[in-house]
Amino acid sequence: MIRRRVVVRGNVQGVFFRDTTRRLAESRGVAGWVTNRGDGAVEAVFEGKPDAVAALVEFAREGPRGAQVESVEVVDEEPDGMQGFRVS
Repeated sequence: MIRRRVVVRGNVQGVFFRDTTRRLAESRGVAGWVTNRGDGAVEAVFEGKPDAVAALVEFAREGPRGAQVESVEVVDEEPDGMQGFRVS
């Protein structure tokens, strides 16, 4: 298991970024969360199998249709056994 924290900047709020991320995470068995930040970015934590987490990080680099991703910051973290995926 691996864990990545991702901060996505650009036109990423109001374009179904969080809901699409949740659906993709659940379909791949990835635990974690995604939230809109006050500065206009979207922040997420993905925890799961390396290939599944990598797929979510790659999605974050593009975003859903309508998103305009300008930058993505990815930080490795220690997994802590998260369960489920939530949107806030």
